[in-house]
Amino acid sequence: MNRSFALLIIVPLLIAVVSLGCKRPDEAGVSDKSPAKAEQSEKPAAPQEEPSDSGTVKETVRDIRTHEFPSFADLVENLKPSVVNISTTSVVKPKGFRERQPRSPYGENDPFEEFFRKFFEGAPQHEYKRQGLGSGFIISEDGYVVTNYHVVEKAVDISVILENGDKYEGKVIGKDPKTDLAVVKFEPKGKLQAVSFGNSDDLRIGDWVLAIGNPFGLGYTVTAGIVSAKGRSLGLGAYDDFIQTDASLNPGNSGGPLFNLNGEVVGVNTAIVAQGQGIGFAIPIKMAEFVIGQLKGGGKVVRGWLGVYVQELTPEIASGLSLNEDDGVLVSDVTPESPADKAGIKRGDVVVEFEGKKVNDVSDLTTMAAVAEPGTEVNIKFIHDGKPRDVTVKLAQAPDEEVPAEVEEKAEEHLGLSVKEINPQIARRFNLEVDKGVIISEVAEGSPAEDAGLRAGDIILEIDKSGITDLNQYAQAVSKAKPGSTILILVKRAETTVYAALRVEESGKEKRKSN
Repeated sequence: MNRSFALLIIVPLLIAVVSLGCKRPDEAGVSDKSPAKAEQSEKPAAPQEEPSDSGTVKETVRDIRTHEFPSFADLVENLKPSVVNISTTSVVKPKGFRERQPRSPYGENDPFEEFFRKFFEGAPQHEYKRQGLGSGFIISEDGYVVTNYHVVEKAVDISVILENGDKYEGKVIGKDPKTDLAVVKFEPKGKLQAVSFGNSDDLRIGDWVLAIGNPFGLGYTVTAGIVSAKGRSLGLGAYDDFIQTDASLNPGNSGGPLFNLNGEVVGVNTAIVAQGQGIGFAIPIKMAEFVIGQLKGGGKVVRGWLGVYVQELTPEIASGLSLNEDDGVLVSDVTPESPADKAGIKRGDVVVEFEGKKVNDVSDLTTMAAVAEPGTEVNIKFIHDGKPRDVTVKLAQAPDEEVPAEVEEKAEEHLGLSVKEINPQIARRFNLEVDKGVIISEVAEGSPAEDAGLRAGDIILEIDKSGITDLNQYAQAVSKAKPGSTILILVKRAETTVYAALRVEESGKEKRKSN
């Protein structure tokens, strides 16, 4: 009894104590501010510490991650009227013997191949027209357009098609094979919207760029990407200095503009890599602007000329020349009586500066000399025998060099094939992975070459185990073949190499004909 009475008294007291202890400070009437906390709150706030470098990097990364990707819609809408599609017609003249007739669309092993062969046999030899596509951009309101040289190279008819569908006849005003640029003129009905040029030197790797063009004839296709690299050399000539971008470029984009996000042209889309994806190349507008101005004004480009051949200065070569640094470019040869020769520049010298600008690579010196007016006096700093020198050179006009669109074609009628020597232009046009060698351009119907399985487009690598890199080697190898003998030819076809045994027809033997 006493025990029960004690529990009735103690339990309510415990509940009251626990409830009081669980109340928040303000509910319990207890202040949150102890003397220590009050003192701390009265102290002035300590100044914030400067963020460390690692903190800055983290903030930058956070900003990039949270930054929204831009929409290009408004920019594209403003730029489209300045971009044109270019359609060309060229006349192809067969050489040597009758051109190869069409085959069955199902390939060589199709059961109807024989039917197709007989159907097309006996067709007369004739010229035929070839259609071409490209892009361009308007540089003046009265109808001047920039495109690539290879787009209009052999065109007999040029059509310029505006964004609104209007179609005009164009005429080539000037072209420059060395930089693959051309200017076309047409007569518009009214004033046109011209592009603005930017400064390609200001581009940074990672900057956004837009390409607008006519890929595969689809018309006004827009692709976006970034600047992947600058100063790329593709082995196409002395003025290689390309912008590399991952903005998708395809056949038909050639000659179109590469824009920055300010809507300024920073490049002329020119080349792609065979079998490559996301790898396109554009001529920097700073170089192109010099050429475009001259083509528009006089139809011909006049360049300054120094008269030296230069190559990259590697650390190994710099060490061999007892140089402490590998800045500049190495003079590998000097043209006699050239401005450089007269100024005392010698083979083995290292050019480090041209008219106050550092020379970092071969394209720097080539381009800076080319864009200077002939007769201009420029200051050149170079190293001779380990000692710095400084000379003034009066540039001359660059000698004219014929750059053939295509090299000579050689026909071997007794073999039934024609070949051409590959040059950079042919390699670029046909997206070849090599820039030298000999390519089969034509195979005659019913010929020994066709019997051996050779095809147009095959690249000849060897004849009777002797390497073939040019037409002279090809001609010498073929001339050694005796009538009635068989020569072994190694060719590259797409991604593979193939051997072919080609029988040389005997002298006086009647050539097989297509009936």
